Amino acid sequence: MFFWDGTIILLIPAMILAIYAQHKVSSAYRKYSSVFNRKGHTGADVARQLLLASGIHDVQVEQTPGQLSDHYDPKNKVLRLSEGVYTSASIAAVGIAAHETGHAVQHNIGYAPLSIRDSIVPAANLGSKMATPLIFLGLLLSAGSGSLGFAMIQIGIVLFALVVAFQLVTLPVEFNASGRAIELLREYHFLTEDEIGSAKKVLSAAAMTYVAAALSGLLNLLRLVLISNSRRR
Repeated sequence: MFFWDGTIILLIPAMILAIYAQHKVSSAYRKYSSVFNRKGHTGADVARQLLLASGIHDVQVEQTPGQLSDHYDPKNKVLRLSEGVYTSASIAAVGIAAHETGHAVQHNIGYAPLSIRDSIVPAANLGSKMATPLIFLGLLLSAGSGSLGFAMIQIGIVLFALVVAFQLVTLPVEFNASGRAIELLREYHFLTEDEIGSAKKVLSAAAMTYVAAALSGLLNLLRLVLISNSRRR
């Protein structure tokens, strides 16, 4: 969405926050990946035991390639942990594994924001693929005062709004999963209280990246509306 005009200044706050958030999550992960929990639990151990403790018996825990590629797959009921989390007994690994378990718990109990997010995934995927080409082509066509160009811009903006909606509903999902993670780790004594504080720092840093993405989406949407209005005039 980087169409160069005066409205580009709207994106500066989001850019700054995104850079800061990425720095925070990288530094927190790096720091607490080298601090091992006192009880020696690995990420895979914690995920499996927390799933059972939460009454979830049909979710598999698997290792997946990459760094910070951890995710819960609700369709196949698989909790996938990255190489640095699955076998690691670090505080960061335990916190991340518990967070992904939090998503599995959300899915198991029918947590409303997660259900809403899952329902708009197809529309959001369509918007992420089609919004930019439609708006770009619409801007080119609208240069000649063509009504088709304006219509394409409007459709593109609606599609991009679906992406922003997905980013916004992701926020409560991620924050809730982190909250559940901390509660589970404390309730079942996987971490001591001071280790809980360190795990919170890792999860809070990760959550900030979702805030940055949502802010960027909102500001981009506002910018596109302003560009569209200026072209209409």
